[in-house]
Parts: sequence; structure tokens; C-alpha cells
Amino acid sequence: MWASTPALRRAVVLSVGLCLLAVTFGRVDLLVMAVPFALGTALTLRSRPAGSPRAALRLDDVAVVEGGDVSASVTVDGDHSTLCVVSPDVSPGLGQDVMHHVASLPADVALTGTARRWGVHSLGPVRIRVIACDGLLEFPELVLPPETVRALPAAEPFVSRAFVPRADGMSGVHRSRRSGEGGELAGVRPYRSGDRLRRIDWRTTLRTREPYVNATQPERDAGIVLLLDVLHEAGGDDDGTASVLDATVRAAAAIAEHYTRQGDRVSLTEFGPRLRRLPPGTGRRHHLAQLAWLADTRAMPEGWDALGDRPPIAGPPASNALVIMLTPLLDPRSATALATLARTRRCLVAVDTLPAGLHLRRAGEWSDLAERLWRLERENTIGRLREVGVPVEVWRGSGSLDAVLRDVARIAAVPR
Repeated sequence: MWASTPALRRAVVLSVGLCLLAVTFGRVDLLVMAVPFALGTALTLRSRPAGSPRAALRLDDVAVVEGGDVSASVTVDGDHSTLCVVSPDVSPGLGQDVMHHVASLPADVALTGTARRWGVHSLGPVRIRVIACDGLLEFPELVLPPETVRALPAAEPFVSRAFVPRADGMSGVHRSRRSGEGGELAGVRPYRSGDRLRRIDWRTTLRTREPYVNATQPERDAGIVLLLDVLHEAGGDDDGTASVLDATVRAAAAIAEHYTRQGDRVSLTEFGPRLRRLPPGTGRRHHLAQLAWLADTRAMPEGWDALGDRPPIAGPPASNALVIMLTPLLDPRSATALATLARTRRCLVAVDTLPAGLHLRRAGEWSDLAERLWRLERENTIGRLREVGVPVEVWRGSGSLDAVLRDVARIAAVPR
């Protein structure tokens, strides 16, 4: 329902007061002064709106890429003689251009902004004030509930030319260790019953006077398990400096995109209190599901420890899957999880996602010395992990994992 504003109350009080004073004291001039206020108020109230305004918030895209533009529109329907003021609340992850919008009804107000960081953000709530009769009447404030905007992490360019060990799928780009029908020549061997005649190597056969065939290795797809360590968050500033979780999520997006596009089965698992897991899959649709899953990643709150003695991952990966754990190694439980996975004889690679130049919070004169001791202890932990067979490689973008993946493939080819 429409309600009076302080302006209407002041106009009525002033008009009535001047009329009473004019009658009481017999002052015609006071009556003349009251006439414009009374007539103006009466004429303005003749255009009082008949119905109630209606408003709606609509997002153009519910998902955008990190750094992309976010656009939405607020539609307000009502009488032509009314004005509205649209005031959306600002989300820390969404940089909005204008804070207040004034328009006449019916109005279609565009809200624009930029997704500053990946994650799930809220656009709104949006508060709308509708004013009629030149500000004499106002409608109770309309509050539109917030809409969710999912900012997908921007994947860094990543390309790896190393073969994945233990590829055991149906078809793919990785060379299998087993012989079979394929296009990769593995050598020449004597003819056996069941071999196809088109596989005969005629040069070797004519030279040795015995039938020989070309042995080939089939191309298979591989299983990739990305394990994200979200036990701790550190670093990150408003000026765009990446935090530990930023580096972990963006590296996971880049690796997942690379292996998904080449046909491998990629699954994502969270090493943290929630133990979230995305089942393995491949294709463009699965990659979009991966980005949406990564956008919902959150670090464990400080002072909250509910991991206990649970396993490091929600479900044990297949024995032939390549496990890539992205971890800043800020928690002893991360190193314990890596050592546990290494004892299961799985193909395992640890990717160090601690951003270069990240400094801990300084709280006193001994902070620099404490940070140096912490870094020495961390290097000692990395050394012990390498001794037990866990390769630890620093994330440097495209090609940074080729060398360690080749080593893992050679180790996996050795009979157990």
C-alpha cells in the first residue's frame, strides 16, 4: 500500500497551520500563503497510482569465466507518473559499476559488473524504492532476493606431451604397455596362430625364411584423479595477488582441461572436511561440470578440524589411475596422505601450488626467523616425500609436469 512521505506531511501541516492562523488572527496574507501549498498538494495527489508496482531480477548468464562481465536487469512495472531508485548490494567478488539507478516507470535497469575472482557469488539483494506524486507518496521498499553467479576459474594454458602410465581404457592417445591392434610399432616378432596376414613383415620374413609380423601397441585412454588440498588458505590481496587456493584451483582447471580434451577420464576429489568428489568423465560437458565443481571449492575454516582419521579421498581411485595431488604442503596431514597413497603402489605425482614469493603474516620481530625455519622444515618434508617415492614438482604452468610424468611412466613400466 502507498504511504505518505514526510514531504506530504509537511505540506498538509503547513497548509492547515497557515489557514488556522489566518482565521484566528484575521490575516488574509497568511491565507494567501496557504493557498499555493494546498492547491499544489491537491493537484499532485490527483495522479495517485492505482496499483502496486512489481519488480523482478533476471540474470543474463548464471555462469561466467573469471574476469568476465556480469550483466543482469531489474524490471519494474508501474504507473508512468512514478520514479524508482534501484540499489543493489555489492558482492566482494563482483565489481559493480554503478551503485544506484534512478529511472521512471516502467523501467528496465541494467546492472553490470566484473567477476573479479572465481567462485560462487551473489548478485543482490536488490532494494527498490518507488516514489509517486512528486515525492508525496512512496511504496514500501521492495527487496528482490539475490541471484547466484558462478564465476568459473580461468584455466592457464597447459600442454603436456608425456604419456600417462598404465593407460587401460578403450581408445585414446596414450600408448599402452600391452601389445594389440594399434598404429604404434613396437617391434617385430615371429608369426603366431591367429595373427593377421596384413601384419606380416615381408622384409624380415624373406631375410629369415620364417614368417614374422609387426607387433603394435594400441592407443588407450587413461584415468586421471586430481586431488585438491583445501586444508589451508594463505595469501591473496585485493590487488589481484593469487592465494594458495587460487593457485590450486587454477592449476586443477588447466590440468583437467588438457586431459579431458584429449579423451582421458578425469575425476576431481577434495582433500578437506567436505570430501567432495566429481565422478570421472570426458568430453566438453564433463569439462564444464569440472569448472562448476571447482568454482564451489572452499578452504577449511580456521580453527575447524573435523578431518580426523578419515581417508584422504572420498573413494579409492582405480589402481591404474594417475593421481595428481595439488597441495601447498602447509599441513602435515597432506604429507601423510601422499605417503599413504605412495604405499598403495599407485602412480602418484605431487604438484606444489605454493605461490612464489608468498609471505606469512608478520606479527612480531621474530616473524622473519620463524618463516625461514618453517620454509626449511617444509623443504625437509619435500625431501622425505621424494625419498619414499613421491615426486614433488612445483607448478609452473605449461610443460612443468612433463619430466616428472616421464619418470613416473618409466617407474610404472618396471614389473612389480
